[in-house]
Amino acid sequence: MNLQRLLTMTPSEILFRSVQEASKTIESIRTNPDSVEPPCVFTKLKHDQENSGIVQLYHAGHDSHAVQAMITAFQLTAPARFFAGANEDAVPLLINANCEEQKAVIVEHANAILRREFPILGYGRLSFGTPIDWQLDPLTNRSSPLLHWSKLNPLDTDTVGDHKVVWELNRHQWLLDLGQAYRFTGDERYAAFFAEVLTEWMQANPAGVGLNWSSSLEASLRLMSWCWGLFLFRGSLALTPELQVAMIGWIDVHASYVERYLSRYFSPNTHLTGEALGLYYAGTLLTDLRSAQHWASLGSEILAQQIKQQVYNDGVYFEQATRYQYYTIDIYLHYVILARRNGQKVPAEINAGLQHMLDFMLSVQLPDGAMPQIGDADGGWLLPLVRRDPDDCRALFSTAAVLFKRTDYAWAAGEVAPETLWLLGSHSREIFQSLQPRPPEQIPLRLFRQGGYAVMRDSWQPSAHHLIFDTGPLGCAFTGGHGHADLLSIQCSAFGEPYIVDAGTGSYGTHEQWRQYFRSTHAHSTILIDDRDQAEPKGPFAWQGERPAASLLRYVTDDQHDIVDAAHDAYRNLADPVVHRRRVMYVKAGTGFWVVIDDLTGAARHKVDLRYQLAHLDVSNDESWTRVRGLLGSALLIRAFAPVSLDAQLISGQQEPPTGWLSADYGKHEPAPMLSYVTETALPLRIVTLLYPLANADAAAPAVAATINAYEPSTVTATAGYSQSYTQTGAQQVSKSPDTRNADELVVITNGREYRIRIDDQTVTIAD
Repeated sequence: MNLQRLLTMTPSEILFRSVQEASKTIESIRTNPDSVEPPCVFTKLKHDQENSGIVQLYHAGHDSHAVQAMITAFQLTAPARFFAGANEDAVPLLINANCEEQKAVIVEHANAILRREFPILGYGRLSFGTPIDWQLDPLTNRSSPLLHWSKLNPLDTDTVGDHKVVWELNRHQWLLDLGQAYRFTGDERYAAFFAEVLTEWMQANPAGVGLNWSSSLEASLRLMSWCWGLFLFRGSLALTPELQVAMIGWIDVHASYVERYLSRYFSPNTHLTGEALGLYYAGTLLTDLRSAQHWASLGSEILAQQIKQQVYNDGVYFEQATRYQYYTIDIYLHYVILARRNGQKVPAEINAGLQHMLDFMLSVQLPDGAMPQIGDADGGWLLPLVRRDPDDCRALFSTAAVLFKRTDYAWAAGEVAPETLWLLGSHSREIFQSLQPRPPEQIPLRLFRQGGYAVMRDSWQPSAHHLIFDTGPLGCAFTGGHGHADLLSIQCSAFGEPYIVDAGTGSYGTHEQWRQYFRSTHAHSTILIDDRDQAEPKGPFAWQGERPAASLLRYVTDDQHDIVDAAHDAYRNLADPVVHRRRVMYVKAGTGFWVVIDDLTGAARHKVDLRYQLAHLDVSNDESWTRVRGLLGSALLIRAFAPVSLDAQLISGQQEPPTGWLSADYGKHEPAPMLSYVTETALPLRIVTLLYPLANADAAAPAVAATINAYEPSTVTATAGYSQSYTQTGAQQVSKSPDTRNADELVVITNGREYRIRIDDQTVTIAD
């Protein structure tokens, strides 16, 4: 750790980190991978009346009687403390009867796991040998050494390969497939395999040894999987009392490790909240353990504290990444359900913050129901009871609908999800069916000021037009590690189909070039200056220097149109500083269309590259238009106008430098067309792009006449200056004094109607 970072730490952080470092050092000295004793749970029990007989049996050498007594007590009391559906025989029957497709997928995965083929992120099913090599990344054929975890660096790909692949196997979430298949069929093969490989793992992964102990979050996720295993396999001959006692002892080890190495300062994001949930799981389920009450209190305290730090008041998760927002919602849903189940009051800020997060997800959700990609996505899940596509968030809304009795969440879910039944029990289906599903009432422009997003849509129908405009920071204030250099980027759907999309993530390890590409400005639908990204990476999860941010300057919404005005000065460090201002206008008349106005201020010549990353669709150049054909018969027309010549390029699957790629899941990347308008010219410059949806993909383009003059900004030259030009009045912001000296005009004639759009330095107006 460098001195500069040390000087920014508070005394409490210095103390916390010092204690953790001391603990790691002592552990590494004491740990001998060849002679680590398995945990003994009987030494961890509370010294109370309920446990006294069990402890006496153990100390008297009657181990088998102690085991039986402990598990008998556990089976009598634990079900009331865990998720209702995990204990109900009615739940697998309901899923059998009403969720046949999901059940078939679960059983198919379970059968593959019996063949030792494990579902791993976007890579599909991978094999790790027989017996399983729990340290192996089969993609690189690297197996990390069995050293104390503090001596291993998960980001050292030469030693460990892609740590995400290894960790995914060792989360043991595959046991959820086996456990559900067992509950559906009663087939003991699933339980026997679970018992066999779990016993293998206990022998091959001594506490604190190896890559699988190098992350507190990973230990927490494994702990939660084991808790579910104790219930999904109940009644099986394979889940012997001895195995259950061993599992409880290992859960104690995991929870103790998580508590010691909480990510309070290292990764105070989903790492910390996921760890807190693991502590809450162990603390509420295993109440006979000495540390249980402390774990439950600590987990609850962290979760209440972190929702205020990690979630903005507008519901946006501070890492600017929808997949990590999904994680966070899932974490808090589990906490709320367990807290209610155990008769504990849920802090008001958690109930409110959780719904704010869901409301944001509902707003940005694409018309086809998919969650858009924004920022990083690591392909993992908190608890994949059903293995869904990464953009499928219906299960979140299903469970939230039942918890909060929200009709708009029920609408977003469509139907009660199997996950909801497992978490909340069979009665949740009746609650869901009693709701009257209806979309949110608000249709017009939605602004999320703190999170930095504007969302335009014309309806909540599956055939809606929808646009997301990024007007905020690059990641969270802590590191920005999961944010992308995508300031002022857009995503656009027309007639319900995604056309302009986010490129995704690729992967975190082993392929540095792809990691950097997918988080770069090059991969996003915004403007590049001089082939430079808005921010320069510093390793896989950090950025060099001060990270830039966009600023929302102005917005207007009325019956005719929506306008959002924002700017960033990420290129302020160039020899000739450049400010990028983008205004997005949605014209509501007719079938609706967008106008994107990009203003660049500077005083010298620059290469300007305006990019639009397109979905996996058929794209062609039609005279001066680019026609993107959807899969459902519609299309999106794109055309850019400027006072200088623009070189329109369609690039797909270019390797050097990478251009035109999409990553739908972690570890995947496939070619997809990137539309690029390139020019080299003196600034200032204005480019106006028309995004025109066609209900019929073969319909003629509208007639367009454009007058785009040499841009001469008359009022501002820097981001901060823009906001001073506007005042807020009621529900919208309006300019003080429009300046018409630099007015440009775009005339769109379609279906016998003429739309005259007038653009000046401060305003955009439309006349029909």
